[in-house]
Amino acid sequence: MNPILYNVTVKIDHSVKAEWLAWMREVHIPEVMATACFRSYKLSHLIGHDDADGSTFAIQYEAPGRNHLEIYQRDHAPGLQKKHKQKFEGKFVAFRTLLEVVQNG
Repeated sequence: MNPILYNVTVKIDHSVKAEWLAWMREVHIPEVMATACFRSYKLSHLIGHDDADGSTFAIQYEAPGRNHLEIYQRDHAPGLQKKHKQKFEGKFVAFRTLLEVVQNG
């Protein structure tokens, strides 16, 4: 069973960037990790990207396998995404992608 990367890409308005980053680090990411569905994460800022209307970040969570991801999406994601939307409504756009890890180096 290959690990799965759950990638969340977020473009956040400059006016709330510092607040969003602090909230992600102190609240949201710890809540996601507390689900025990993921074994690690990376929070990255996209560089060489047009930041005129906001800063773009990617958060990659590594799930041991598809079943862990399915549990997260079914039991945890709706509530966590709702909290994010309520806190930063109108100040972000987000999309999610799944990647299967074929090889690590």
